[in-house]
Amino acid sequence: MTGAGPTVSATEPDWSREYKRPFAWDPSRSLLAAIRSYQRSRHPIRRKWAVLRHRFWAAVTGADIPINAKIGGGLLMPHPNGIVVHSDAQIGPNCLLMQQVTLGATEVGAPRLMGHVDCGAGAKILGPVTLQEHCKVGANAVVLTDVPAGATAVGVPAKIRPASHNPDDPDPRPA
Repeated sequence: MTGAGPTVSATEPDWSREYKRPFAWDPSRSLLAAIRSYQRSRHPIRRKWAVLRHRFWAAVTGADIPINAKIGGGLLMPHPNGIVVHSDAQIGPNCLLMQQVTLGATEVGAPRLMGHVDCGAGAKILGPVTLQEHCKVGANAVVLTDVPAGATAVGVPAKIRPASHNPDDPDPRPA
């Protein structure tokens, strides 16, 4: 047994990752539920109620995620405090954002996370960068360039470690 769990899809959202049991204290999932409710509803009273819920859960979590954010299904935020998402940023399906993650825009654009991107605590993804499927961003990394599929970005500024990194090779970059 390898210990690896089932493969997470980069294209099909796993809505069970966002499921919240009724009356359960789960602030991050409650915040996402308010965002989804606002975006889904066209009824003015329901939208106002969703805005109130969004404001409440944003205050509880300390997360700054716009109510009209472009978020694919299956987003996980185990510790949502301090998460900041720019209104122009795009988050694909089944992504993971840890605490203090920032998806920030510059004058030229905002980040785009494709499917199943994992961002470690304190990561900053800034500007018009694209993080491809199944890539990872290390804790406190500052990503200013695109990250290819399956690769890992670590450091300040982030250096890209390819997906086929051999643990015995101290520096996988070409000579």
